[in-house]
Amino acid sequence: MLFSKKKAQETAEPMDLESVMKKFDRESNTRIWEGKPKIAVNCILAAFALFCVYVIFFTTWLDAIRLSSFMGCIMFIGYLVYPAKKGIQKVNYIPWYDILLMVLGTASFLYYTFDANNIVQQGNRYEVYQIIIGAIGIICLLELCRRCVGIPIIIVALAFIIYAIFWGLSNPDLLKRLTGLIGRLFYVTTSGILSTPVNTCSKYIAIFIIFGAFLERTGIADFFIKISNSIVGGFSGGPAKVAVVASALEGMVSGSSVANTVGSGSVTIPLMKKAGYKPEFAAAAEASASTGGQIMPPIMGAAAFLMAENLGVSYSSIIVRAILPALLYFLGVFIAVHLEAKKEGLRGLSRDELPKILPLLKQSYLLLPIILLISLVGTGSRSIAYAAALAIIAAIIVGLFNKEKRINLKSIWEALAAGGQGIITVAVACGVAGIIAGTITMTGLANVLINGILTLAGDKVIIALFLTMITCIVLGMGVPTTANYCIMAATCAPILIKMGVPDIAAHFFVFYFGIVADLTPPVALAAYAGAAIAQANPMKTALTATKLAIGAFIVPFVFALSPDMLLIDTTIPNVILICITSCIGMFAVSASLQGYLLHGMKWPERILSAAGGLMLIYPGLVTDIIGLSLVGIVIVIQLLTKKKLTIA
Repeated sequence: MLFSKKKAQETAEPMDLESVMKKFDRESNTRIWEGKPKIAVNCILAAFALFCVYVIFFTTWLDAIRLSSFMGCIMFIGYLVYPAKKGIQKVNYIPWYDILLMVLGTASFLYYTFDANNIVQQGNRYEVYQIIIGAIGIICLLELCRRCVGIPIIIVALAFIIYAIFWGLSNPDLLKRLTGLIGRLFYVTTSGILSTPVNTCSKYIAIFIIFGAFLERTGIADFFIKISNSIVGGFSGGPAKVAVVASALEGMVSGSSVANTVGSGSVTIPLMKKAGYKPEFAAAAEASASTGGQIMPPIMGAAAFLMAENLGVSYSSIIVRAILPALLYFLGVFIAVHLEAKKEGLRGLSRDELPKILPLLKQSYLLLPIILLISLVGTGSRSIAYAAALAIIAAIIVGLFNKEKRINLKSIWEALAAGGQGIITVAVACGVAGIIAGTITMTGLANVLINGILTLAGDKVIIALFLTMITCIVLGMGVPTTANYCIMAATCAPILIKMGVPDIAAHFFVFYFGIVADLTPPVALAAYAGAAIAQANPMKTALTATKLAIGAFIVPFVFALSPDMLLIDTTIPNVILICITSCIGMFAVSASLQGYLLHGMKWPERILSAAGGLMLIYPGLVTDIIGLSLVGIVIVIQLLTKKKLTIA
C-alpha cells in the first residue's frame, strides 16, 4: 500500500502536532479566527500577498516609499495575526492594546511613506515629532518581533541599541545620541530597519514565500515523502533514511527547520520508532535532517538571496557553491542512520508497505515548478522575482492535474493568504536584523569585535574560526534562518574576512554555525520539537542530533581553510577528487561517532577512523594519503576481527 501521512499517524501515539508547533515555533502562535472574521483576515492576508507582487512588478517607487509601505502593511497584519502571549486565545478577539499597537505601528511607517520625499530631502535633520514617530515605529517592530520570532533576537537587538546609546556614539549629549540613533535606524534606507535585509525581503524573499505556499498546495511535500520511501524505505532502517532524503528535498523550498521537523517528522518519527529506533535517535535524525534543509540549495531558507545581495554575486553562484557542502552534510546524517540500523539489526519496510515507483513517476510533473525556477535563475535568463512568478503560475497549472490534491480557486486564495502570513515573520526578523546591523555600522562595533577576536587568536586562523563558531551558535539561538544570516553577516563574517578567509567562505561559515543553533543545546528548537513528537528526552535528543549533524561542524572549517570545496579557484579534476575523498572521510567520521563499521569498533579504531576521516575531508594530496592509510588500517582490523568473530 502507499506510504502516507494517514497510515503513519495511525501507527503513532496520539499527539497534537499543532500544539507542538505552537510550543517550539513562534510563527505558529497565531490568533484564532473563525467564521466571517477568519474569511476577512484571510482576505487581508491574500490582498497583502497580491500587493507584494504588484509592487515588485508594476511600480517604480522610491526605496523609501516602497520599503516603508511594505513594513506598514507588516505592522497591520502582524498585530492582526499574532497575540501578545502563548496560551489559550479567545476566538475572534483582539484586545484594545493590540489594536492600539497595530494603529501606532502602521501609522508610523505609513507616515514615512506619504512624506518620504520631504524626509529624504531633510537629510539627517529631523523634527522632534519625527523622532517620536520613529521611536514608536521601532518599539512596535520590536514588540511584534517578540511575538512572532522570539525573545533571543530582541535581547541581541536591545543590547546593541543600549551599547550605541551609552558607549558607542561619540556625541557628548545623551539626547542627541538617542535622537541621532532613532533617525538613522528608522529613516535611512542604507542602514537600519529599511536597509538591505528588508529590501531583499520585499524584492525577492516575499515572492518565494508565496511560491512555497502555492507549492505546498500542489501536494509536493507528500510526493517527496513517497518518492523517498520508494527509493530507500526498503533498506536497513528504511524509515530513518526516508526522513533524511525527504527532509533534504523538502528543505530545498522550506524556510523553517522547526516546521520541517514537525511536518515530515509527524510521518517519519512514528515509523522510525516502529522500526526499532530509540525515540531519542528517531527525533534526532529527523531534526538534524530538517535543520540541514536550511543549507540545501536552491532556497537555503531564503538566505541565498541575502547572501548574493551582500556579496554582490549572482544567486546562481551562491547555490552552485552550496551544493557540495550540503550534500556532505546529508551524507553524514544518512551514513549515521545506516550504521545505527546495522548496529541494532533494524530492517526496512516490507515490499507491501512501499509505494510503487511507476505511479510516483507519473506524479513527477509536480517537480516542474522547481525545475523551471532553477533553470530560469541558473541561466540568468530571467530575474529572480520574475522566475519565481513564473514558477507560481507553473505550480497552479500542475496543481490542476494532481487528482489527490487538485488546486482550485479556494486553494489559490488560501495559498495567497498563507503566503501573506508567511512573509510577516521574515520581514519582522529582517527589520530587527537591520537594527542590529545599523547600530554596528554606526558605532564601529564590528571593528571592536574583530580586534577582540584577532587579539585572542593572534595569527592562528583556526582559533579565530573556533571563536567565531561559538559566537555564531550563541547569537543564532532561537533566531529564524533569514534573520540569523543577517546577524551573522553583520557581526561575524567581517572577522573571518579580516583573517584572510575568502568572502564567500566566510559568509557560508557563519551561516552554517548560525543554523546549527537549532540543534545544539540549550535552545535546540528543532531537536525539542522532534523530541515532543517522539515522546523522547529533549536534552538527549539535542545531544544525539548534534552528533548526527557532525558534518555541519566539520565542513565549514574545511572550506574556510581550503575554499576548493566551495569551487573557488579550482579545477574539475580537483573537484572530483575532493568529492570522492570527502565522501570517504565523512563515512569514516560517522562510523567513528556511531562506534560501528563492519561490527562494533573499539576506541583505538574509532580514534583512527575519526583522524583518517578528518584528513580525507580536508582537501590536499598529503592529507588524502594519510587519511586513506588510517582508514585502510581500520578496515583491515575490522575485517580480521570480523573473521575471528565469525569463526568463533
